[in-house]
Amino acid sequence: MDDFYLYQRISEAIRREILTGRLKPGQRLPSMRQLSLQWNCTPGTVQKSYNLLAKEGLVISQAGRGTQVAGSTPKAMFQTQESLQMAHLVNRSETFLLEALTAGYALDEIQLALEMAMDRWRAPDPMVKRPASNVLRFAGSHDMALAGLARHVFGGLIADTHLQLTFIGSLGGLLAMAQGKADLCGCHLWDGQSKTYNLSFIRQHFQGEEVIVVTLAQRRLGLIVAPGNPLGIQGIADLKRAELRFVNRQAGSGTRHWLDGELEKAEIEPRLVNGYRDERLTHSDVARAVAEGQADVGLGLESAAAAYKQDFIYLTQERYDLVLDAEKAQGQAMQQFIAWLQSQAAKEFIARYIGYDTRLTGEIQT
Repeated sequence: MDDFYLYQRISEAIRREILTGRLKPGQRLPSMRQLSLQWNCTPGTVQKSYNLLAKEGLVISQAGRGTQVAGSTPKAMFQTQESLQMAHLVNRSETFLLEALTAGYALDEIQLALEMAMDRWRAPDPMVKRPASNVLRFAGSHDMALAGLARHVFGGLIADTHLQLTFIGSLGGLLAMAQGKADLCGCHLWDGQSKTYNLSFIRQHFQGEEVIVVTLAQRRLGLIVAPGNPLGIQGIADLKRAELRFVNRQAGSGTRHWLDGELEKAEIEPRLVNGYRDERLTHSDVARAVAEGQADVGLGLESAAAAYKQDFIYLTQERYDLVLDAEKAQGQAMQQFIAWLQSQAAKEFIARYIGYDTRLTGEIQT
């Protein structure tokens, strides 16, 4: 095991013992020789672990007395039970991170996996609690890049504001915002009559009200299939094949809305699609279902297919817009967010997600 990760793991193990109270103040820790035998490493690796814990104020090393737990924990870190719990959570997260790193995963892969796992928990949030004033409530369609930039921009570049994400589909997001349950929403609803995305639906929900529409990105949408496409799936017409197991998005999502239009054009009745009622709340869920063999094909984003290392059959490029109340858009946090979306940094950040086109990113319509 790499020396860097090993000494971090040793430090984390001892830190957890101290924080949970299993190691008491004044208690002597094992000698460096004992720990090196336990962890199958050199005494120098153990020394680095003890030095790190000493810098954190958790242990004290004295010549002739060895290393022992400090008499009191640092006040800045552990003044309250809440801070103790948070420290424990961080330590557990570091344990998982170090295990994943030593298993050969890259940091970007681990981060993406965590984001997709968190998306599953964001989806069913009913938004019944009134958030604090420094929280902006998002409701709408699931987007891979949005989940990433929520952490990067809010809490990072805009340090005093948190973006609370709830993925309930495009139509659900527009309705939540119209009812005052969300401060901004995300949608990608195709209107076959006007041949445009989102605008006709926005007008229906906000008649007489002024809203601002900011484009996040254009995204590649298509069929997610197993590597090598063993069943020879080519397009929407294949969904009527009885032997194929399809996995769908939920009613009200932009993806489901687009699919229904395509099925109508192809003269395929939804009841003939095996799995049409098998609904998932995010693109990640769809890709995961295909990757785990629960389905043969699903409709979703290329970025989700790539994350699960599945093949992708391109069908269309869609526009994903953010809808903001015009009055709330004048707030400092919203203004900073819009300015960031119009920057080159935003385009570079979003372009890291496979299948995203940033040529319209930051474009504003009122």
